[in-house]
Amino acid sequence: MALVVMCGQPCSGKTAAAACLAVALHSSSPDLTVRIIDESSLHLRRNDSYKDMVVEKNLRGLLRSEVDRSVSRDSIIIVDSLNNIKGYRYELWCLARASGVRYCVLFCDTEVDHCKEWNSNRQEKGEPAYDTNIFEDLVSRFEKPDRRNRWDSPLFELFPSRDELVETAPVIAEAVSYLTKKVDSKTRDVKVLQPTIATQTVRTTEANSLYEMDKATQEVVNAIVEAQSCGLGLAVNKISIGPNLPTIKLERSVGLPELRSLRRTFIKLAGQYSLSGPPPPTDADSAKRMFVDYLNRELGA
Repeated sequence: MALVVMCGQPCSGKTAAAACLAVALHSSSPDLTVRIIDESSLHLRRNDSYKDMVVEKNLRGLLRSEVDRSVSRDSIIIVDSLNNIKGYRYELWCLARASGVRYCVLFCDTEVDHCKEWNSNRQEKGEPAYDTNIFEDLVSRFEKPDRRNRWDSPLFELFPSRDELVETAPVIAEAVSYLTKKVDSKTRDVKVLQPTIATQTVRTTEANSLYEMDKATQEVVNAIVEAQSCGLGLAVNKISIGPNLPTIKLERSVGLPELRSLRRTFIKLAGQYSLSGPPPPTDADSAKRMFVDYLNRELGA
């Protein structure tokens, strides 16, 4: 049904907000399956999970994998973690899109001074808390969600330092309505993400299928780089890569590092997710069509 991404500074009230949301969802629909995925559900402790960049990256990978296994059209998954990096929130948004479910971000907008005070109180009580150096590092690297980004929208904002966190809070009620409202052809205020061809798995028994996709996407990247180079600094809006193939539409100049990143993401998505229905064709032209469709959507956003 949906994927809910909690977001906020360390000790900003995310866990309490996630619990309130889960209770409110159950109260709204008793038969609803709601699951909270967090560090403790993976038997991980906060300080151990954020003590350096390597283990933090591993933590995000574990959470992402668990979300990937759990998200479905029959349940609501709440990711109760920092989710402090916008690129990571985008990855979670992609998982929701590939599964064809609703998506939203619940942001606990708490002042850093309050977060620091709450963390200190937890330390004094012997409750799970962050070491001071880890807390300061996480605070400095926090990337605030922006509702203008697809992966941060819709954005529901809570203010735990100012308002009491209860399941009957107006913002919680608004989020519950968004997550549980029935959708039909007339619904305009609820968006169910739709999978695209770029999120389909290339299911084939051919041994060279991955090689063909890798080769085809590289040819598209080479064509873009060459066309922009031949433009001698002038804007190149449309690039043809061959007969009977779609045109690449660019609204701006795109550098090679960005193209390489988009290519890696496309190949990863194409090989990671599986949707019902017949598998897409795996010849070079079909791979190019898929990649061009992905580029036009991502670069035109």
